[in-house]
Amino acid sequence: MNDAEAYKKAAAARAIEFVRPGMRLGLGSGTTAKHFVDLLGEAVHHGLDVVAVPTSEATRAQAAQLGIALATLDEIPELDLTIDGADEIAPDLTVIKGGGGALLREKIVAAASAKMVVIADQSKWVPQLGRFPLPIEIAPFGATATRRAVDAAVAEMGYPGPARMRLGQNGHALVTDGGHWLLDAPLQRIADPPALARRLSAIPGVMEHGLFIGLVGTAILCGPDGVRLIERP
Repeated sequence: MNDAEAYKKAAAARAIEFVRPGMRLGLGSGTTAKHFVDLLGEAVHHGLDVVAVPTSEATRAQAAQLGIALATLDEIPELDLTIDGADEIAPDLTVIKGGGGALLREKIVAAASAKMVVIADQSKWVPQLGRFPLPIEIAPFGATATRRAVDAAVAEMGYPGPARMRLGQNGHALVTDGGHWLLDAPLQRIADPPALARRLSAIPGVMEHGLFIGLVGTAILCGPDGVRLIERP
């Protein structure tokens, strides 16, 4: 295991300490969240009683294989805690997510949770969001028009572009679990995340964007100096 993976696993191990018996959990997606699900599976094997809502089909398959009891948000629409990774984390705990392609489901689950904790290696901590291209989930219908509207919106706000369509291994547009496509917008530095979020959400065809604002309560970061917790101001 390389250093980055070791840091991710250490952050995931610290997040397990937030879990209590009887909790209704949201399980995130991606490489860091995968470590958490593995550790949660071990705890369940040793008697921890929880029920979880996964944010992606990949996480669902992993959790089911580990024997974690699963449900849907229709069955338990209010969750106690969601643990997920992040692609970038700003000091106010606004984050960018969606690099793994599950941002719509991740945001729905996060919004249904009383608390959200993000776990990451130290490299994801940034003074300002934007270095990581912002994922934007769009409807396939009218995708070209939606993409043009996204480019126009970000240009009017002074950000670079254009947004790129994310491709799958077959060379065609990557299809999310929700049946949508993904744009990746190279914005460099996002000066006003709430304003950008409002602008993108107003575009017909944009299903969701990867700016998670006001949803994260705690970030757990791990690096060469160990694990640290940051609480939202």
